[in-house]
Amino acid sequence: MNTESLSTLTEEKAVISDKRRILADYKMVMISRHASLTVRKEVFMGKAKFGIYGDGKELAQVAMARYFEPGDFRSGYYRDQTLMFAMEELGLQEYFAQLYAHTDIKAEPASGGRLMNGHFATRSLNDDGSWKNLMEIKNSTADISPTAAQMPKLLGLAYASKLYRENPALHNMKTFSNKGSEVAWGTIGNASTAEGMFFETFNAGGVLQVPMVISVWDDDYGISVTNEFQVTKASISAALEGFRRNHKEKGYEILVVKGWDYEGLVTAYRKAATLAREKHVPVLVHVTEMTQPQGHSTSGSHERYKSKARLAWEAENDCVVKFREYILDNNFATKEELDKIDEATKQLVKDSKDKAWKAFTTTIKEELDEAVLLIRELAGNSACKSELNQLAQDLRQMLNPVRMDVISSVRKALFLSRNEPTEIKAKIQEWYRLQKQLNVERYSSHQYSESKARSSEIVPVPVEYTDPSPMVDGREILKACFDEMLARDPRVFAIGEDVGKIGDVNQAFAGLQAKHGELRVTDTGIREVSIIGQGIGAALRGLRPITEIQYLDYLIYALMTLSDDLACLHYRTKGGQKAPLIIRTRGHRLEGVWHSGSPIGMILSSLRGILLCVPRNMTQAAGMYNTLLEADEPAIMIEVLNGYRLKEKMPSNIGDFKLTLGHPEILREGEDITVVTYGAMCRIVLNAAEELAAIGISVEVIDVQTLVPFDVNQVISASVKKTNRVIFADEDVPGGASAFMMQQVIEGQNAYFHLDAKPVTLSAKEHRPAYSSDGDYFSKPSSDDVIEKVYEIMHEANPGKFPAIY
Repeated sequence: MNTESLSTLTEEKAVISDKRRILADYKMVMISRHASLTVRKEVFMGKAKFGIYGDGKELAQVAMARYFEPGDFRSGYYRDQTLMFAMEELGLQEYFAQLYAHTDIKAEPASGGRLMNGHFATRSLNDDGSWKNLMEIKNSTADISPTAAQMPKLLGLAYASKLYRENPALHNMKTFSNKGSEVAWGTIGNASTAEGMFFETFNAGGVLQVPMVISVWDDDYGISVTNEFQVTKASISAALEGFRRNHKEKGYEILVVKGWDYEGLVTAYRKAATLAREKHVPVLVHVTEMTQPQGHSTSGSHERYKSKARLAWEAENDCVVKFREYILDNNFATKEELDKIDEATKQLVKDSKDKAWKAFTTTIKEELDEAVLLIRELAGNSACKSELNQLAQDLRQMLNPVRMDVISSVRKALFLSRNEPTEIKAKIQEWYRLQKQLNVERYSSHQYSESKARSSEIVPVPVEYTDPSPMVDGREILKACFDEMLARDPRVFAIGEDVGKIGDVNQAFAGLQAKHGELRVTDTGIREVSIIGQGIGAALRGLRPITEIQYLDYLIYALMTLSDDLACLHYRTKGGQKAPLIIRTRGHRLEGVWHSGSPIGMILSSLRGILLCVPRNMTQAAGMYNTLLEADEPAIMIEVLNGYRLKEKMPSNIGDFKLTLGHPEILREGEDITVVTYGAMCRIVLNAAEELAAIGISVEVIDVQTLVPFDVNQVISASVKKTNRVIFADEDVPGGASAFMMQQVIEGQNAYFHLDAKPVTLSAKEHRPAYSSDGDYFSKPSSDDVIEKVYEIMHEANPGKFPAIY
């Protein structure tokens, strides 16, 4: 053994055998174990809805916590409470506040009661939505429940370190990175490694060589299903052996260690942290022989599917039991000293739980007392006296009431007293109105940004043209816009399939990789989920990524990550985290079943929380890109697929002009009927309107421009008030985006007051478009369809002037 290796070994031994550190780790392990045991009891006592915990995983997490530094990021899952405790980014009282769903962000800073217990997050943002100094925090991205769904953004968190290290223009962003020395720590259960998101992320991490440490907590089960049914060779490290690096090829460092082996765990995580932090080598730490003493969660009993032999093995090899044996065998403490730590931690957990419960119930009790008093006061003057008094008594006698019980009782009281004079129920009505406002803030705020950097606050800048402005292909407009964005802001980068060398399949990035470098304009593999994850993680770390999904149909590959992670990120952290990712794609008309998709209804239904831009041409898209880059919200940009080679005027202020989102544009004024549409349908409707004008029908054509936000100034209802007739036209399936627009206008804007004819939708067929020009014509709305639909409505209004066509 050489001198350097001997020195390293001696140093490691000294680190491991530090008695004070070992006993501190034991205390932390016991705090976490008693917290897990207490969660189960609280659920069974009816004080919490559901419980999930990290028992059996404690020892590996205290070892990992040693090497988790400020500025590092975690993307893990609901077994990681020990890590969060050990990093001092989660207090015991906060842990129990989440169990009870306490809506006060000061009591439960991860989510304000919006996430079930075991879902952890640190707050990256100040109250005004501005960034904190992330280098002063041991950061945890907001957890999500779906299995392996934490993996894609882990790639982006690590990729950000690569960019911060290799791009000198980012070295001054000292509140976000120390020149890329940060590690992204991922954790996942053994069964979840069978998910495609894990494999795709793992492969991409090896390709990119980013500082990512993935720990697999392996207790041999995925609820009731053992590893032999989950993973090839019943071992994820064995299955991934081909990814191991060697002296010729880059890859992963793969470490395997037992979950009860304290010395082995500390050594493994020390090595993993050093390799990732210093050399940007990705590392897999496969932690085997873990246990799960209480089973999966409070929803079931593992005695149903584990044999007596397995249960006995788990009891004997529980990491708490083995750690205690290790301490005693090495004379780091006596049995009495450990028992004292055990009792002290048990009491600490109980005290913290009691404080959290008291803090949670105090406000609800106050509201309950107020409600009971108001209901009884109402009863004294009501014909429904007995029913109201019984309602108040039932509310008063509830065991462990929650806010729902209070509000539901008040609503019942108001319904019972619906025939009473207003003055009798005025006080309880006012109280209920106030509570409704408070509950919007508690349960429904921060779906979108509420900061000064939100898109609605961005000052619009009109587009300008020189005289004469050159006419160019639409793709040249976008290319000029992207060129300006990359030049003025070093945080901006673009990734995607074919984006780099050839400048994307439609040439909007042509030549920009050569000009700005491979770090800024980068090719990826065909891997939509991890492309989006790469963008989410980088955006969480202060960068401004543009991630390209080549065609709109392919967005479905990443739909789960977009929906479960990005779309609800700002909401589920109650404004604590943001990822202003721009997702660029293209859709609408082309040819065939897969490249002509317009699944807008699907996007609207599943991705609320993400802005949805549907520009009709590339100039509009450029103005929206400029706005989005200045804003702090995630957005999807759907460019018109057949618009890249259509001629447009080149703006003279291509990098500066900004469109206000949520403001429709009236493309053609009319008097007889309003047609509301967007994207590629704008040209089709305008062509139809031109033909209809020749026979005396005046059509007002409105381009909504963005579907989220949608017509914030109610331009459309004002148009309907003028024309008294409306068609909502798009290329989605029936009942998709056309139905969304109708609901927003007819119901949301009360436009039904102004209608003289029923509102109508014009959409594509419910099947995918068939191939060729004929397939397009008979599958999606054409100008002929628009003309017929408009004429049909006008025939109904004036059959003499507009006789039936057939």
